[in-house]
Amino acid sequence: MGSLYLRGNTWWIKYYRQGKCFRESSESTKKMVAKKLLARKEGDIAKGKIPGVRFDKVIFEDLADNFLKDYKINQKKSLAKAQRSVNHLKKSFERVRVPQITTPKINEFIENRINDGAANATINRELSALKRMLNLGAQQTPPIVDRVPHISMLIENNVRKGFFEHDDFLALRDALPGYLKGFVTFGYKSGWRVSEITGLRWSNVDLNKRIVWLEIGMTKNKEGRTIYLDDELMEIFNTQRSLQKRGEFIVPYVFPNRKGDDGIRDFRRAWSTACQKAGIAKRLFHDLRRTAVRNMVRSGVPEGVAMMISGHKTRSVFERYNIVSDTDLIIAAQKQEVYLKTQVGTNPGTVVNIENKKGFQKKSENPCH
Repeated sequence: MGSLYLRGNTWWIKYYRQGKCFRESSESTKKMVAKKLLARKEGDIAKGKIPGVRFDKVIFEDLADNFLKDYKINQKKSLAKAQRSVNHLKKSFERVRVPQITTPKINEFIENRINDGAANATINRELSALKRMLNLGAQQTPPIVDRVPHISMLIENNVRKGFFEHDDFLALRDALPGYLKGFVTFGYKSGWRVSEITGLRWSNVDLNKRIVWLEIGMTKNKEGRTIYLDDELMEIFNTQRSLQKRGEFIVPYVFPNRKGDDGIRDFRRAWSTACQKAGIAKRLFHDLRRTAVRNMVRSGVPEGVAMMISGHKTRSVFERYNIVSDTDLIIAAQKQEVYLKTQVGTNPGTVVNIENKKGFQKKSENPCH
């Protein structure tokens, strides 16, 4: 059995588990507080549980550190996004203790983010990060989270439909600085994710065979990928290679930054400025990925091959990227109009003679007529 004792004015508890003695401060001058703490510890031991730490000692920052450490250990490629989620969560939960992270407190965070103008999809990613933090804390031995509160996710309608018409892309590329022109052209034609292009190294390029590949594990879906370089991309890669050989840049990346001393990291300002100069609406680099899928399908590339090139693992996501534009709708209407003009008969029973444009009445098969 455990016991209570005083150290100065603070009550401490002593209890045993598997013959080993444990001592812990109640951090209170009240004996009843220490008595309740001891009863909770002994209850956990009786149930075969490992007595946890004092949950009210654990704060949000402890959960966030474990969350980010989990991303690093598992080498997840979305570490930067996870860090952004943590930064937004910290505005509402900084120094907040675990027992105080309740559903009302979480709903308050949601309301604040909505007032900030954040999209539902963005808020959901942040809520998912918070839920993951709490679950990781509850799964630890001993646990540092005693319960995971209910977290309601928001309704999303975030199927993005942005893409580039070819003229828009050319205008944007012309407005970008030189070091980004080949970079965006490769994205426009390959449909690769931005992280896959910024991390592309010469060790994954064979100019003699005109191929570029990603090793297994380098992509989001952990699968390898290979594409063939057309004439325009070959010219870009040959130019990049010659720049490297002349010492213009010494990094192993195919597309280095402006200074040539590292890979491309953040080009949002250059991108935004180019969109304004090109006179086009605000676009995302990810719109190039959607555009590449659309262009490949429209040009007759089999969908299975297009999925292999772009790296889409599931057809449902691929279909979201196979976007119909206003131009597609106009072409569909024109094709239907041409077709209907060839249908001379106005009666379902009229058989059309396309050559002389004369219709004759089809003989009824109903013997009653």
